[in-house]
Amino acid sequence: MARRARPKPKKRGRKTAKRASFTLATLMVVAVAGLAGWNWLERHPQHNPWAPLDLRVPIGLATSLKLVALRDDIPACRAVLDRSEIAYSALPATGEGPCARSDRTKLSAFPLSPSIPVTTCPVAAALELWRTQSVEPAAQDIFDREVVRFEHMGVYNCRRMRGGSSSAWSQHSTGNAIDISAIVLSDGTRISLIDDWEGDAEKARFLRTIRDDACDVFAVVLSPDYNAAHVDHFHFDQGGTFVGNCR
Repeated sequence: MARRARPKPKKRGRKTAKRASFTLATLMVVAVAGLAGWNWLERHPQHNPWAPLDLRVPIGLATSLKLVALRDDIPACRAVLDRSEIAYSALPATGEGPCARSDRTKLSAFPLSPSIPVTTCPVAAALELWRTQSVEPAAQDIFDREVVRFEHMGVYNCRRMRGGSSSAWSQHSTGNAIDISAIVLSDGTRISLIDDWEGDAEKARFLRTIRDDACDVFAVVLSPDYNAAHVDHFHFDQGGTFVGNCR
């Protein structure tokens, strides 16, 4: 009986080498891309979720995540103020029940009028970021003027929302909110929500610009676009679970 011819062995070596070469090239491309991405993040800390928050750095993709993390970590929040070289005072806790204020932080040099109120640290940090990275640049861009004063309508008020007897407690009840009514420039120009939201074109553009930017640093932003109760002020608070509830 004739023997059946054996099949010739397949040439695996060349294909295996090609696969290994392709895999190595792919890994090198991924490594180079990862290194380039990391270098870019290091040059742009505002977009780097691992970079410590510094309020002197422009607002970026990672800023809101870092601000959210401060809400339940007051020592970390005050460390951000220290790192950013922001002068402030940490005041003793006060109050009780739903109006207890365990976090009382007062900025030392923020130009608020009629006086600098005591807020929570997350509100203080967001105010500084909003002032330096939004309001002041917008005033220079639109009016070529510096900002000298922020007029406010208060921070602390031990009350429920909308004045009801059974509604949720307001963020004002713990000083975790602030109402801004007007901004004054170095030449005396006063830009107010009640007069200028629908008035002078440049003033209206300025107010809408800084409202939109506030949405990147505060959890809740309420403006005259929200309802009649806010026709004369911006309401900013840090009581939400994320940044960007903007109305």
